[in-house]
Amino acid sequence: MEFDKQSLPKHVAIIMDGNRRWAKEQGKPASFGHKTGAQTLEKIVRYANKIGIEHITAYAFSTENWKRAEEEVKALMALFQSYLDDYAKRADTENIKVKIVGNISELSEKMQKSIHNCMERTKNNTGITFNIALNYGGRDELIKAIQKISKEVKDGKLAIDDITEEVVSNNLYTQGQPDPDLLIRTSGELRLSNFLPWQLVYSEFLFVDKNWPDFDEEDLDKAIIEYQRRTRKFGAN
Repeated sequence: MEFDKQSLPKHVAIIMDGNRRWAKEQGKPASFGHKTGAQTLEKIVRYANKIGIEHITAYAFSTENWKRAEEEVKALMALFQSYLDDYAKRADTENIKVKIVGNISELSEKMQKSIHNCMERTKNNTGITFNIALNYGGRDELIKAIQKISKEVKDGKLAIDDITEEVVSNNLYTQGQPDPDLLIRTSGELRLSNFLPWQLVYSEFLFVDKNWPDFDEEDLDKAIIEYQRRTRKFGAN
């Protein structure tokens, strides 16, 4: 499929929905769906890097996902642990910069070490920035930003009247990165689920009626073509 390579979205956000549903359809446990979903994500990030997308942010585990069955959460954490340790090597050879966005302080020390090692190993890579939203919640992110800004005001480092959109953006997990141009959510669900509420205010939304493990490079091409068909007005007439 052909799209205009000169007007690619710089930043694509993805809500990878449907892993469990897909696994159930295959007669497999949820963990099988999550593992296949991780493989799909890696494939999509590699392709996005190849075609020139600069940033991709994937919703891997939300602050609300802790409410799931304990067995599933344990399996997910084990998958993330193994994936980060293994993927750091491949990402490095593919010139991909990996960043974890979310409240990692609540994760195990072992997981935090894997996160640190992965980000440290890939920090100087110049290809796509791959943000993995892990233990991420949009409202939690905003609260933490408000707390940091409030402390600066309290310490006399920032005046209340000097709090701007830029100040808020610079206190979010995605600081230094452009807001997503395009949000893709799979499995036909039509909601944001507490994902990047500040950053997505002017993003184009695309809801795909396909479970995430079935999403492929052609689907990303179609999403880009649809994005390029739209006229972004940013509130203007």
